[in-house]
Amino acid sequence: MRDVDPMDHEQWSEEQDETTVTVDGHSVRMAYRDAGPTERDEPRDTLVFVHGIPTWGYLWRRVAPAFEDEFRVVVPDMVGYGNSSAREGFDRSIRAQEQALEDLLDDLGVDSFTFVGHDIGGGAALRLAANQPERVDRFVASNLVCYDSWPVEFVVDFGLPDTAEMDREEFEGQLDFAFADGAAADEPDPDFVEGMKAPWLREDGRRAISRAAVSTNTNHTMEIDYDAIEADLLCLWAEDDVMQPVEYGERLAEDVGGEVVRLSGAFHWVPEDVGAEYREAMASFLDG
Repeated sequence: MRDVDPMDHEQWSEEQDETTVTVDGHSVRMAYRDAGPTERDEPRDTLVFVHGIPTWGYLWRRVAPAFEDEFRVVVPDMVGYGNSSAREGFDRSIRAQEQALEDLLDDLGVDSFTFVGHDIGGGAALRLAANQPERVDRFVASNLVCYDSWPVEFVVDFGLPDTAEMDREEFEGQLDFAFADGAAADEPDPDFVEGMKAPWLREDGRRAISRAAVSTNTNHTMEIDYDAIEADLLCLWAEDDVMQPVEYGERLAEDVGGEVVRLSGAFHWVPEDVGAEYREAMASFLDG
């Protein structure tokens, strides 16, 4: 693991690749970052970082690049998010995101891997880990959705029809509330806030976030067979998060078998709030 000097969101975007995945028979463009040793038989493992709503792969800017010297690191933008396609006409639910992740990893030739999951991306990863347990060796769970822990009110509000009609100033104020006021730091890094907002401030961004928000479905985590998950589990959980309380991480660790590390001084954007502590705890887990 190496130290990280976080890049800005424009540089992150420039270093992304893209492919086409299939969701319910629809071909959808998916952006992703794929970095690490060029000889794919050299890394000890592939790490797959998945984000939630309303973020994109840039959420992992303080964590994922730190592991690129030792591991192949894949950081997708879920379909409908970031630099992936945000057009109309396809499902954004975590059931659909599971399909997209599976298609992406098959396309990249990744047979087994470690998931690092946050928010609804973590919910999609849990589904894949339960449905294909032989592929997921380890799982780092961070304030992700599970059981009946979601949706949360501010995400539901983004799904209201008024969101698509909101003027830019009001809409950007809602995003500032989510990312600036939702950070643990009194003065959150403006690069993080700007980067998180950027995809939604594009043309049709308000419609895109509304479509993503209405796709949140508690049934898709309630139907998971958690006993089927075989991965070694570490819950790196911000204990001050009111959206995904630490008690859900403790329940997950009890059902799957694993450890819970409570991260103090962090809210929901835990890899941004306590990036150094997060990296160190994750590195220790990976070293086993």
